[in-house]
Amino acid sequence: MNNNNSADVVVIGGGICGSLLARKLALAGSSVLMLESGPRVQRGELVERYRHSAFKSDFMAPYPFSEKAPHPTFTPEANKYIEQTGPHAFQAQYIRMLGGTSWHWAAQMWRNLPNDFRIQSAYGVGKDWPLSYDELEPYYYEAEVIAGVGGSPDTGSPRSKPFPMDRVPASYFQQRVTERLAPKFDVQDDCTARNSRSFDGRPACCGNNNCMPVCPIDAQYHGGISASSAEQAGVQIVTEAVVYQFEHDDSGAITAVNYYDWNKVSHRVTGKTFVLAANAIESAKLLLMSTSAKFPNGMANSTGNVGRNLCDHPAIGLTFDMDEPVWPGRGPVSPCSIGQFRDGAFRAEHAAFRIDISNASQVASVTKELIGEGVYGVKLDGAIRDRASRRVSIKNALEQLPDPNNRVTLSSKKDALGLPTPSIFWNIDDYVIKGTEATRQRYDEIAKQLGGTNVKHSKAGAFSNRQHITGTLSMGKDAATSVTDPFGRAHDHANLFMVGTGVMPTVGTCNVTLTAVALALRTADKILSEVRHG
Repeated sequence: MNNNNSADVVVIGGGICGSLLARKLALAGSSVLMLESGPRVQRGELVERYRHSAFKSDFMAPYPFSEKAPHPTFTPEANKYIEQTGPHAFQAQYIRMLGGTSWHWAAQMWRNLPNDFRIQSAYGVGKDWPLSYDELEPYYYEAEVIAGVGGSPDTGSPRSKPFPMDRVPASYFQQRVTERLAPKFDVQDDCTARNSRSFDGRPACCGNNNCMPVCPIDAQYHGGISASSAEQAGVQIVTEAVVYQFEHDDSGAITAVNYYDWNKVSHRVTGKTFVLAANAIESAKLLLMSTSAKFPNGMANSTGNVGRNLCDHPAIGLTFDMDEPVWPGRGPVSPCSIGQFRDGAFRAEHAAFRIDISNASQVASVTKELIGEGVYGVKLDGAIRDRASRRVSIKNALEQLPDPNNRVTLSSKKDALGLPTPSIFWNIDDYVIKGTEATRQRYDEIAKQLGGTNVKHSKAGAFSNRQHITGTLSMGKDAATSVTDPFGRAHDHANLFMVGTGVMPTVGTCNVTLTAVALALRTADKILSEVRHG
């Protein structure tokens, strides 16, 4: 062992939540050390990697893979880092790199609806949160100001203040789809952290249309910006630091963490307060493998809830060719959606859902499709132009209820540092299946209203997960059914807090990052209040 480092607060994980929590603590005067398992890579190198990649449809393509801090990859073939044991494959995509997974997102930063916090009380399903929408609302706004969020003013989530950023102007595609679907379907601007003007030293969006997997000009906010802002605030960042064990005293308080560098040299870091801020899967893995005589089932796991209640948004898609050219592929890839099915009495019977309308260029998928149909030569060129100009692609985000059987555990496999890899069991229940049936009905209505031909639904019974991973560190007031308290403090360890999407008890119907960041900022205030009051 060497490098016995110490700080007031030790943060494990350098993604958007850990970074913004660390920044807030550092600005308030705390010494903060942030440990990130992956490397530090600059945006220019990521853009160059993507430019030269043969796999443009793979959102992981720009992001370096290391056997020392492995993450799931899918091209040219899946690396099987995550063991699948359930009836449905959970094809997680997350990045182990400074800045985390929000490097390759579409920057959607939606607020939950008020009823998402009380779904059990309102509809008799799922579970209630240990806090209300009103309690989180100031932190929603704080996060929106940092990231520069804009969107439709009426998304169903009450606001105390207007959006800090104007929306990016709608593309022709968005305008025509919105006009054609009204008034039956209310198409709204997505709430996104994307500059419509110069902001925070970064330019306005110029419509490159590859927001996913990387914005080439940084018009879109991401965790790399969060990490830089944390460092500027005084946070010490150590990359290629793979935490593998917590230490604790007789009372159960955390006293230190141990990490391997990429040469498998072990280092020990002490602190007063520890914050686990890794990906929801990796956080559960770390807690489960950090066993001791006092905690034989892992840290924060005396009631066996770590890793359980894994949720995501099971999704089904639809493609069709509209009856007029609308030219998707200009502007942001994810500009608008239909949100009128996010809440209602039906939630007692089936999953709520939001319908995303993609503005991603359809040229590559259409070209592959036409070649498969045997079209070639001069005909191919014209057919690509025609079909790609009219192709519409939509996908939903179905609410999944927490189920303790859906979970992250440790597999018997080991990575290059000798650490266990994750194993996932994921099942889709009848609540989601019924929501799927309701979605397909709406899909057919949308296709008909837009004069759709060549209509293709997702294969029946097949779901993709949207990478909105929640539940593995679920917060709650009752330690028997949760991992952390309402502020993200581990029930078992007074000085261990957790932030990130894993602490969210339910997944709702929208992208989860804004809620996770708001919770992290709230947790930071809780830590600071305890520092001030000794």
